[in-house]
Amino acid sequence: MRLRLPLLRTRYIRPTQAPILRYGVAVLSIILALIPAFLLHDVFESRLVVFGVAVMVSAWYGGWKPGLAATSFALTVSAYYSLAGEHTPDDYRKAIIQLALFVIVALMICWLNAALRTAQEGLRRSEANFRSLVTNAPYGICRCDSAGIIVEANPAMVEMLEYKSAWDITGLNLANLHADSQHWFNLVDQLRSGKRFDELVVDWLCQSGKIITVRLSGCSIRGEKSETFFELIAEDVTEHRALEQQLRQAQKMEAIGRLAGGIAHDFNNLLMVISGYCEFLVEGTANDPKLRGPAQEIANAAERATTLTRQLLAFSRKQMLAPKVLDLNAIVTENLKMLTRVIGEDIELVMASGEDLGAVKADPGQIEQVIMNLAVNARDAMPKGGKLTIETGNISLDDNYARFHAPLKPGEYVMLAISDTGTGMDSETLSHIFEPFFTTKETGKGTGLGLSMVYGIIKQSNGYIMAYSEPGRGTTFKIYFPRTQESVSPIQKPEEEIPRGTETVMIVEDEAALRELTCVLLEDAGYTVLESSGAEDAIETAKGLQRKIDLLLTDIVMPRLDGRELANQMVSLRPNLKVLYMSGYTDDVIVHRGILKQMTMLVQKPFTKSTLLRKVRETLDSQPQNPLHENK
Repeated sequence: MRLRLPLLRTRYIRPTQAPILRYGVAVLSIILALIPAFLLHDVFESRLVVFGVAVMVSAWYGGWKPGLAATSFALTVSAYYSLAGEHTPDDYRKAIIQLALFVIVALMICWLNAALRTAQEGLRRSEANFRSLVTNAPYGICRCDSAGIIVEANPAMVEMLEYKSAWDITGLNLANLHADSQHWFNLVDQLRSGKRFDELVVDWLCQSGKIITVRLSGCSIRGEKSETFFELIAEDVTEHRALEQQLRQAQKMEAIGRLAGGIAHDFNNLLMVISGYCEFLVEGTANDPKLRGPAQEIANAAERATTLTRQLLAFSRKQMLAPKVLDLNAIVTENLKMLTRVIGEDIELVMASGEDLGAVKADPGQIEQVIMNLAVNARDAMPKGGKLTIETGNISLDDNYARFHAPLKPGEYVMLAISDTGTGMDSETLSHIFEPFFTTKETGKGTGLGLSMVYGIIKQSNGYIMAYSEPGRGTTFKIYFPRTQESVSPIQKPEEEIPRGTETVMIVEDEAALRELTCVLLEDAGYTVLESSGAEDAIETAKGLQRKIDLLLTDIVMPRLDGRELANQMVSLRPNLKVLYMSGYTDDVIVHRGILKQMTMLVQKPFTKSTLLRKVRETLDSQPQNPLHENK
């Protein structure tokens, strides 16, 4: 190793000793040098050598300034002994040359010592800085030998592995830290390659038995005796990995939801045509039992298919909801009798109602469906009986809880928890339970849409659902609804009689079969119907038609011009026109995230004859509303 000494232009590093101590050493060195100088006063060269040693000691310990001071004192003493008295010119000349050489050598000694001190002090400070970097680094750093035995570790590594001191971790084999032996083999392959590596993710075991996920970087180095060492930098990414998994799960659920929603939307149009004409077929075969039976079976199958599409729409958060301010205690209490019949007598049902429970805003029918689905799942998980607990309560979730349960946001919530003492689930099963068509039941004993529908309803209601389960320890679903300060909405009973009318209705629908069916349903109820296959056709008809149009019944999602824009233009032509929207799903400009906006009339596909006629009558009897203002 070549040592490059600093030149004179190198920045001088001040010695760490106190000035009085440095100059004191210089004075002491000169005083000690005077003793042999007096004894050797006749030997000029020996005296200079002794003083040279004193200068060297002064410069080495105190720096170049004390060295110069010692040089000056030594020069004075030596000049006194050399030049005092009578001497020949040759003696004077020789003494002056020797004194000059002494000064030159002394100055060189001072410079050399200063240079060496500067180099050593710089090396010491550099070592201290690097040691501080390693000691205070937020990442774990360790060095191990060729056998994988840890020989050194910084405090961050000790803390990461939950040991008390570096002595406890020194001597451990890296292989024993790995929770998965395959991870250790991967690390060994990287180390033996002799190349630097990054981003190697492994699972390590802490002293407490906890498993953490660590991202490793490292390289191999050679020691002073050519032995091989490995240096590793470890970053604890356990929390980061958990957040990544939650994000991937959310993205996967979102993608599946989009696919399911798109399929359900297209399927709705077909089902509506089947269901609508089945109604006519059932009514027309009322006096013929042989035909009415098959027709009714077709209608029942269509109804089951409609339920299936609604479950898909619920999962994809595109189902129509009619949110109201609710008391969860009242909703659960009203369903207790039904739940008791559903779960059976061998399962104990316990209700733990929270006091002073806050109000939530959700669709009461959908919340009842959530409770029912979770109760049925709990029943199936307890074939030999057990205990089902339904709990409600107010809860405040802070930033720390939200950080580990993304995408939940901190705030005030009302919790609905449903727990069972059933068989439970492992982590792999738990990660898939909200996926559509995923089921652990036997073939033919479940569609796999129950929990996916629950997930969609909760998300669409701006809530969050968390599942906790372990094999043999049961399962708990915790649902968090944002707390609202609004008052609880009164329960409204639906009308029984199907209304009719004589007004003129313009139907705009790009699906020909669906448009034809809607026309038949309205004409059968006494309405005068105008039909259009698209927005441009409807606008042209409205411009050229002299008679009054009472209602515009339009699909929302159409090519070129959507239903909202059509309604705006139609209302500008006919200010008293009333508008009723149709939609197979509600992810559009009229309904945001499935929540029906105030003053916006919408009927969800597939609809029955009674549903359509009631909504048409309701819209016609309401006050006219400009769509431009409805959607602001």
